[in-house]
Amino acid sequence: MDISGLDLNLLRVFDAVFRHGSVSRASQELGLSQPAASQAVTRLRHLLGDPLFERMHGGVRPTPRAERLAQAVRTALATLEVALAEAHSFDPLQANQCFRIHLSDIGEARFLPPLMQALRGRAPHVQLETLPMPMGEIADALDRGSLDIAIGFLPGVTGTQQKVLLSDHYALLLRQGHPVLKGLKTERLSAEHLRGLDYVAVRSHSETLRILRKLELQDQVRLSAAHFMAVPSIVHQTDLAVIMPAEIAQTFEAQGGYAVLQADLPESAFDVSLHWSWRFAQEPANRWLRELVREVFGQRR
Repeated sequence: MDISGLDLNLLRVFDAVFRHGSVSRASQELGLSQPAASQAVTRLRHLLGDPLFERMHGGVRPTPRAERLAQAVRTALATLEVALAEAHSFDPLQANQCFRIHLSDIGEARFLPPLMQALRGRAPHVQLETLPMPMGEIADALDRGSLDIAIGFLPGVTGTQQKVLLSDHYALLLRQGHPVLKGLKTERLSAEHLRGLDYVAVRSHSETLRILRKLELQDQVRLSAAHFMAVPSIVHQTDLAVIMPAEIAQTFEAQGGYAVLQADLPESAFDVSLHWSWRFAQEPANRWLRELVREVFGQRR
């Protein structure tokens, strides 16, 4: 076909429908009415001589021709986005935009204070908004631009560009004066010690639940909490233990009233990474934000 008569907006609609598997969700993303999005797909079908999408329960699925076309369209749109973005510089001292970041509740406690301190002097009018999302939705949100970056231990997030910020491991947080500490001659708990503890688990942090199941300690969970922020106070006032990232546990230990103990926990080491979409890798504001995060939190590897 002769592409000289092709409307670029048709490819934007095609890309959105392909990613969402739904014309209605694609129209919402693009700010179009559903009839307008459907009409755009119909026009592209006629131009290409292929149905492109087939109706199925809950949405649409791409034809083989659409599958082959999708990556080329996405690459072309990303190339245009980068080329257009290069015409605009980013001045952090004058910028007043809002960056959207995926962080867990633990991540907010760990990363937001130093990041906000850095922004205060370098980009005083910039705003941050945290948008915690299920792991399976993060990569798509980065590609759509509804998230600018994601920070965390996110093993289920694939297809993104990423950079390790820090390495950590899981440890146990207990209150000072916990019975298990009496007569303890080592700072590393044995399997027998672990079996003698009761635990508080945080449902939003699946890795700690995995560790408890791996150790067959799930029956010793006395409290299952939805969020992390209340857990240190609970640990401080009870004999419950919590498995959590060692670096964050040590910040509570430094405040007094807590003890951090190491233990033989299965697969306890992990990396916290910065994730972003290749579609916005060269966009000036996104690139500036990533460089700031890496400067504030990055480790030399």
